[in-house]
Order: sequence, then C-alpha cells, then structure tokens
Amino acid sequence: MDRTEVVQRIAKVFRQCGYEGTTLSLISEATGLGRASLYHHFPNGKQEMAEAVLEYAGQWFGENILAPLQGEGTPAGRIAVMGAHLSQFYDCGRSACLLAIFTLGESDLLFHKRVNQMLNAWIDRLAAVLMEIGIPAKQARQRAEDAVIQVQGALVLVRALDRTEPFERTVQQLPIRLLEPIA
Repeated sequence: MDRTEVVQRIAKVFRQCGYEGTTLSLISEATGLGRASLYHHFPNGKQEMAEAVLEYAGQWFGENILAPLQGEGTPAGRIAVMGAHLSQFYDCGRSACLLAIFTLGESDLLFHKRVNQMLNAWIDRLAAVLMEIGIPAKQARQRAEDAVIQVQGALVLVRALDRTEPFERTVQQLPIRLLEPIA
C-alpha cells in the first residue's frame, strides 16, 4: 500500500471519529499497519498523520475545486463542476468535512492556520468567479461564504438525518443561488 492510500484510510478514521477520538489502534486497524510501521511513516504520530491528511485534502481541493473555478467555461459551468467534485469528495454528503473536524478542540490549536487558508482560498476563488459576472466584490465574498456555509450545513444535516438529499440539493442549487442577479 502506498503512502497516498495510507493517508486516505487515515482520513476516513478522522472523518468518522474526529481528531481527538482517533486513536493509533483505530488507525492501525484501518490501514492494516502496526504501530511500529505507522511511526516509521509518521515519526511524530497522530499530529503528523493529521498534517498528511490536511496536505492530501489541500492538494485534492486545489486540483478539483480551485483549479476548475479558475479554469475555462462559463461561471455556471465552473460552479457546477465544483459541485460535482464536492459531491465526489464528500460521497454525496456521507463523509464529514475534514476541515470542520480539524477546527474542533485540540486540533483547532494545531491546524487553525491551515484550515483558515484552505477555506479562504475556496471562498476567494468562488468570489472571483462571481465578480466576473459583475457582482461587486463585497457581495461576491458574502455569497461565496454563504455557499460554503450551505455546503457545511448540508454535510451536518446528512449525517444527522441519514439521508443524502439535503447535500445533493444544496450542491445542485449552488450555481442558481450564487449567480442570481443582484436585487
């Protein structure tokens, strides 16, 4: 198993148990690696594993969320691509947000700056798309923040209700809500 697969499996544990609830035993079980092997790959333990997960998530977001927003096509098309990739990353809302998980408790002290950077990059890139169609900067930023709030809220609702429809509906309606004309 390569490092990327190990990190993906560790990410699933963090998504299910949170940072504080994740133990080396759970990570060992999920990866099939013993403690000695885990420490070989991650000498600084759980914190280094979480950093690797955040690095993986950041790289994935850069390639699949940020780059398409900056790419070719209409604003609506680029936002729809973002939504499709969000749906993939969050398994239609079944998987918790790693960024949200790393803002709770002890992990917030450790990873706040990185999570802040990632969320701001997403909001900034989304706001830039909205400014392309003439939405003023302040309003574009607010709409972008609201979109992230809606996605995050839908993720919570899916987990609580055991139904993916709220997330699917939110992602599907993002282009409409974000691009509606200014009142």
